[in-house]
Amino acid sequence: MSANQSPAGQQQTATYDSAFMKACRREPVPHTPVWFMRQAGRSLPEYHKARTGIPMLESCTRPELVAEITLQPVRRHKVDAAVYFSDIVVPLKAIGIDLDIKPGVGPVVANPIRTRADLAQLRDLTPEDVSYVTEAIGLLTAELGSTPLIGFAGAPFTLASYLIEGGPSRTYENAKAIMYGDPELWTDLLDRLADITSAFLKVQIEAGASAVQVFDSWAGALAPADYRRSVLPASAKVFQAVEGYGVPRIHFGVGTGELLGLMGEAGADVVGVDWRVPLDEAARRVGPGKALQGNLDPTVLFASTEAVETKTREVLDAAKGLEGHIFNLGHGVMPNTDPDSLTRLVEYVHTQTGR
Repeated sequence: MSANQSPAGQQQTATYDSAFMKACRREPVPHTPVWFMRQAGRSLPEYHKARTGIPMLESCTRPELVAEITLQPVRRHKVDAAVYFSDIVVPLKAIGIDLDIKPGVGPVVANPIRTRADLAQLRDLTPEDVSYVTEAIGLLTAELGSTPLIGFAGAPFTLASYLIEGGPSRTYENAKAIMYGDPELWTDLLDRLADITSAFLKVQIEAGASAVQVFDSWAGALAPADYRRSVLPASAKVFQAVEGYGVPRIHFGVGTGELLGLMGEAGADVVGVDWRVPLDEAARRVGPGKALQGNLDPTVLFASTEAVETKTREVLDAAKGLEGHIFNLGHGVMPNTDPDSLTRLVEYVHTQTGR
């Protein structure tokens, strides 16, 4: 049990009454909390300076570097939550999968998993495999004080797609061929990945993460019936595995407008919404009992300040009446985003929603 928890599973740390945690619990907030996916890194010059000459996956295993990168946007933008700097393939690398993150390409897997024999590559993840995560989160929670830290992991479907395709894909033809043609292999693969994802999240929570987000980045490639039958059970297993910790659980995917209700069914407390669906409509699709997160189009930040404020106002107006709302982009911060535009956006949301 982490320092975040009481035996009843309720948060008792300084983060408990933060705006972010209150919004996750659908309680009244002093202002709408803001954080950004991919805020740790990418657009910040101090991030690029800190990571000079260090490959991505190696940077994820250096606790002091991870802590520094995670803290940079909190210092600069005054966001309401930090997000742990890592990558969704880190637990796969930690159990011995031969993969690398190639600049300009993304994760590339040397030996894709396409047969039952290939499942042998997937062993259980232990805390010792990712001891650097425990160390980094210890450093972070000591610095963050009342600011929550969000841990994260990749969802089983998205991890399976990387492992089967061997890298990024637009068609997911190999993954879908197994999903449709060998459902037993597919189910066994996602079940193993659900265990690995659950173990990775547990390490982060037990080290002190105040909330967790599961990224199903590629789930938008699925029809609702296929998601319900072939993906939802594994995602639900992940959310159930960490339910007892009492920390908020966020579920996010891209292009998942038709799946929002199903993603809520999987068990998260907060459903992330990309920029394609207005938040009031997303709330109708998700149904009651869930907070929502989102959902400014990341490309809006390349427009004028006036345009950013106009589009932000639209998001905030659509969020009026929601049970809980966390302001975010509808996907990650884009690499060429002006950091000052993010700082201004945080201040604008806080000012507009102050109560």
